[in-house]
Amino acid sequence: MKQKNTKELDDILGKTHISDFDKFCVEQKGSMDPEQNAFSEYIKDLLKEKKITQQMVFLKADIPEKYGYKLLSGEKHTRQRDIILRICYAAELTLEQTQRALRKYEMPQLYAKIPRDALLMLIFKDRPGGIIEVNELLSKKGMEMLRTSGVQE
Repeated sequence: MKQKNTKELDDILGKTHISDFDKFCVEQKGSMDPEQNAFSEYIKDLLKEKKITQQMVFLKADIPEKYGYKLLSGEKHTRQRDIILRICYAAELTLEQTQRALRKYEMPQLYAKIPRDALLMLIFKDRPGGIIEVNELLSKKGMEMLRTSGVQE
């Protein structure tokens, strides 16, 4: 069965009575994100689809492997959006996939009205190189580089 997008679910909800909520949840289970592990499952599915290992992502993202595994397993949580952006970039996610990953991690999405976010959006679109090149580009534009996982929360 094909997973429904948000608009399709919104349309179905528009025709659903509150008394049918449980039925809706059962029927649409495959299209809904479980609240826990939504980010983890999303990233793992994308990595499998792209045939990229978690280890390779952590190496490319310049994140300690042990910490990366704990983030993806849900054992650890970070409040540093840059760590999630590093993972998304290293996992070769598109801008749209990155925005979705940020939502699933309950982090603010990249926002075009914020200059650093706007540049990051272009970086995700154009892929100028690895994390080092991304940080060099941010630095050249006078913006804060993507932080490392030095302080783990």
